[in-house]
Amino acid sequence: MKRLVWVIALAACGGESAVPAAAPSAESSPPVREYRAGQFGVGSAATTAQLAAWNTDIGPEGAELPDGRGNARDGARIYAQQCAACHGAEGQGLEPLYPLLISRDPRGEGFDFASDPKIPRSIGNYWAHATTLYDYIRRAMPLYTPGSLSSDETYAVVAYLLAANRVIPDTATLDAAALRAVQMPARDKFVPDDRSPSRP
Repeated sequence: MKRLVWVIALAACGGESAVPAAAPSAESSPPVREYRAGQFGVGSAATTAQLAAWNTDIGPEGAELPDGRGNARDGARIYAQQCAACHGAEGQGLEPLYPLLISRDPRGEGFDFASDPKIPRSIGNYWAHATTLYDYIRRAMPLYTPGSLSSDETYAVVAYLLAANRVIPDTATLDAAALRAVQMPARDKFVPDDRSPSRP
């Protein structure tokens, strides 16, 4: 170590006799620690029950929809309590963070969003499947307490949003079978993604 300091000191003073400093020896390098699984005693492998509790996604066909039911009247009350603070009392959205939910702007009926980005996209004119609306609300909403709505409450909020977007009557009650039967206005505007992992 003394030799290394002396070499650096000479170089700093412009001494012509200075030589390149040698790399630190193995004796001065800190040892490389190797860690093994479980060494810190933190965490554990996920159990089958834990994985099942998180495996709640619902696909377009709605085969995974849970039991329960809800109507638009109850959904309006839940929406006012749980959703309006972010999405607005009329579902108008609060830009730039919280999107519009309720609108059937006539400009959107032609699905010309690519040509005119100012056309508002909402559940009523852009969402392809009512079942995945349920999926998203159940897993991701409300923003600060996601997953806190019961199955009945989620069906009710979905019923309210679909009724407000004039997709279903405001007197309708939704359960798994009724929700699977809903035909969204934009359903035929989308095509299945048939790309394989090896095909871009």
